[in-house]
This record gives sequence, C-alpha cells and structure tokens, in this order.
Amino acid sequence: MEKLRIVFMGTPEFAVGILDTIVKNNFEVVGVITAADKPAGRGQKIKYSAVKEYALENNLRLLQPANLKEETFLEELKSLNANLQVVVAFRMLPKAVWEMPEFGTFNLHASLLPNYRGAAPINWAIINGEEKTGVTTFFIDDKIDTGATILSKEVAISSEENAGNLHDTLMNLGSEAVLETLHVIENGNANPKVQIDAADIKTAYKLNKENCKIDWTKSGKEIHNLIRGLSPYPAAWTYFADKDQEWNVKIYEARFIGEIHSETIGRITTTKKEMKIATKDGYIEIVQLQFPGKKNLKTFELLNGIAFSEEAKAF
Repeated sequence: MEKLRIVFMGTPEFAVGILDTIVKNNFEVVGVITAADKPAGRGQKIKYSAVKEYALENNLRLLQPANLKEETFLEELKSLNANLQVVVAFRMLPKAVWEMPEFGTFNLHASLLPNYRGAAPINWAIINGEEKTGVTTFFIDDKIDTGATILSKEVAISSEENAGNLHDTLMNLGSEAVLETLHVIENGNANPKVQIDAADIKTAYKLNKENCKIDWTKSGKEIHNLIRGLSPYPAAWTYFADKDQEWNVKIYEARFIGEIHSETIGRITTTKKEMKIATKDGYIEIVQLQFPGKKNLKTFELLNGIAFSEEAKAF
C-alpha cells in the first residue's frame, strides 16, 4: 500500500466539503489548485474562491494558475510530487495535467454517470423530474465526464426538494464517495469500468437566461420542476404584466395544484395572501418570489404592498 500524496482541484462551496473530508481523514494534501481571484459585486472587490478561503485557513499550498498549460505552472505542479489528483467542480484539464500523477486524476461528478454529463447536473436532475440521482467518481480522460467510473452512490429526490437542498445532500454523499475512492486506489483495488453510452442519455446543459425562463404552456408539474431545479440559484424567471406595467420576476418556491378549469393560461389571480397562476392542468401557487430591485419575499409579504388587477398575467 503506497501512501497517497494528493493535489486537490476545485473552486466552489461544493468542493470545500470534499476537501475538508480529505484533510480531516489525514490524507496528505500537497497542493490545492483553484480559480484565479476575480473582482465581484458593485465595488468590484477581489473575491476569493471558497476553496482558496479553506486552503488559506488550513495552511495548504495554494496554486492559482491563469493558464493550465503554462510551462511554469506545469513545472510547479510536477515539483509537488503528487501521485494522485482529485478534481471537484473545476474546469477541464489539459492532458499534460491529468496524466501527470502515477495513479492518475479522478473527478467527482454530481450525477449517476453516464447521465447528466455537463455543467449543471444537480439542476437538470430536478428539472427533468428524476426521482433519484447520485454522485460518481471517475478517472479523467480527454472528453467531458466520459472517463472510466470507479464508484457511484445513489440518493432519492423528494417531490418538493430544490437544487439547494440536493446540492448539500450530494456534497455529503460526495465526501463519502471520494473517501471510499481514495481507500480503493490506496489499496490498489480500483477496477474502473468504461462508461457505456446509450441513445437516451440525458445531458446537464449549461444554464442560461433562455432555459431558466418559465414556459406557461407546459404542464404544471414541468413548471414546478423547473422552479425547484433552479432554486435558490440562478432561479426560474418569468414576465408579469398588469395593465401598462411589466416586470421581470424570479420565482423561488411554488406548489402545483392539479385542477380542471377554464381560465386563460398565465392568468394571475390573487387574494390578500395568495397568488396563483393558471396552467393547462391546474395552478402554480407562488410561495416565494422577487420583483426587480426588491428583496426575495414570501408572497403574502409582497401582497402587503402591491395589488394586481384582473388583467394580470404571467408570460
């Protein structure tokens, strides 16, 4: 059994929980690679990645290359003398990086591969109404999320779960999966299996303004799944119109009520505390939303300060 010397690569909060598990289980982390600092917010202050914050707090060797193919970075990476690299929520690696260590480079992906390869697996599993998802570790090759799998762990998705809740569940499950993968590699028992593609594989496309917009002609369940799958970030959105006013509104939480009715699709009806929007097979009851320039509010809070006419509609 050879002692592992690990370089960890990751950037967002999701990666921090995994790195913390590796450190707390006394594996040797010889280096951490994360995204370069970026100015953020209105003041354009330099913002550190979540992984950088953790590395600094725990006195871990930190590298922030602007270019992963740069010769000076590759030399510095080689000098760390790692025999394994672990990647969680990082960018695509050049071959010179992923093939460097003796035991290769493995990635943790937040789906049951081969399904939901791509940028937003947690979101799309909910958007598509899946009842289960999970995490997979796999050895990186020269394509995106296609390498031979080491192990996977499965979890159920509840009917009201949103992307934020599922993110946290998968971060904990991912920690377990990475830990098991490290032990398997350390003991020389890794038995990677080639991913088998099928015609019905689902993809986790990058999220953008278009695929986050609510289409009110879809079924209530599909709309509800979109809202859950994009909450709390980046959030599903729609236009509200009432008389001569129009707003771009984010919807964070909703419920679907199945019901036969004759109302126009998209019509907004409100009471003093409730708001619902007609779909072809019922209503979407809005629980939490955000108007432009306003705070994220519960519906009853919003309705304290705004009234809608019978002409109000979502589109």
